Amino acid sequence: MNIKGIIYYLSLFCFPISVLAFLNILYSSYSDYFLNIESYTGSLFVSLILGIIFYFIGRNSAKQINFQEQLILIVLIYFISSALISIPFYFSNYQITLINSLFESFSGLTGTGFTIFKNVKYLDPTLLIWRSLSQWLGGLYFLIFLILFFSNTKFQYKLNNLVYSSNKSLNLEINIKNILYKIFFLYLSLTILIFVLFSASNIRLFSSLNLSMTLISTGGFLSTNSLSQIIKTTTQELILALSFLLAILNIFLINNIFNKKRLKEHYEDFLIVILIAFFSMILFFSNKNLNFLDILINVTSSFSNSGITTSKIPDNYSLYLLFLTVIGGSVISNTSGIKFLRFYILLKATFIEMLKIAKPYNIFNSNILFSENKITNENIKISFYIFISFFISIFILCGILLLDDFNFENAFKLSILTITNTAISISYGMDIVEFGNLLTSSKIFMIIFMIIGKIELLSIILIINKIFYKK
Repeated sequence: MNIKGIIYYLSLFCFPISVLAFLNILYSSYSDYFLNIESYTGSLFVSLILGIIFYFIGRNSAKQINFQEQLILIVLIYFISSALISIPFYFSNYQITLINSLFESFSGLTGTGFTIFKNVKYLDPTLLIWRSLSQWLGGLYFLIFLILFFSNTKFQYKLNNLVYSSNKSLNLEINIKNILYKIFFLYLSLTILIFVLFSASNIRLFSSLNLSMTLISTGGFLSTNSLSQIIKTTTQELILALSFLLAILNIFLINNIFNKKRLKEHYEDFLIVILIAFFSMILFFSNKNLNFLDILINVTSSFSNSGITTSKIPDNYSLYLLFLTVIGGSVISNTSGIKFLRFYILLKATFIEMLKIAKPYNIFNSNILFSENKITNENIKISFYIFISFFISIFILCGILLLDDFNFENAFKLSILTITNTAISISYGMDIVEFGNLLTSSKIFMIIFMIIGKIELLSIILIINKIFYKK
């Protein structure tokens, strides 16, 4: 195993935390919030020193690492980055335990949005910014993972090759910088766009900043106890729904539209928009008393795996919205869940097999959506494995949560929300969970499954195979 190569790349993911800590120090100084400034200084120096040490250990190593080593790198990035992000939580004046600090940072970095804080509105503004920054950074990291790591041609269980033609991996060093700059620019541009739209709609700058970082990363951290305290007008609701949509769709879509490139790669996004409209209309016509904008916000929030919402939908629709979190969004986005494209492949493959029985001599269209790509046996097999492993993960976590103070319904729902990295909402028929009071074992396993929700159970299986079954 190329341990030094892994350490080298790990160093590169430590330095952005130093940058974010420095920005938070500047904000603390500018706004005269000096209460927790020492904790951000500590995070800055620890991440900077650790990054430098890792860099000097791995700088002369072979920079090519195989796919299993890339997966190990991703897991290490989540654990080390979360440990660094937890420093301001642990050393704040709110007397947060180590496990609660780690739980908050893992929840932020994975975009899950579970929080150990009961009254967010009483938190130091600098800590609110830090929570939002952790989500934003986690979203950026995940997009980098998707393009640079999960684009491996041998293990295509993310199906990136079906919606992203530039099939680069970490082994191709020549194009890494260009790809990173492009991802960062697009991600930052969309964040700024959402921030400007909210600010123009008369939401105060602090709330707009927090909300823009939360929405683009499909996270669930807010600067208040409820989103309805921020979003109050119809214009703001429309911007909110649009922001959810931007997070659901392929991050390269806006770029390709402005550059007038062919949009053949974005057939998935086109059908996702139709699907969102379809599910919204079903809810609207099934209950005419519901406001369509409220429905649209709940549907797009569930699809994006954010989970935050402005209003409650009746409890009898909670499982409906929970199902939408499982579908997820575009393959090249921050959304979790099984992902729409895998559902499509399984459904179309099943339909074709049924038609073959009825009309065995006919030739059927096996194209994926409107593209030239065809459904292969490998696509079907991978989609099926993901589907099965997803529900195995749910029942494992559900069994663990039953040992805590949960009934089966709430344990089952919380398991789905954890693995889809979706924040708890009243729309899912659950009361607000006090995560700080859960058993330590529950928090540890939820942290593990938050990461599994991002990188998927197959990644863990491949890592275990690499470690214990080396040829």
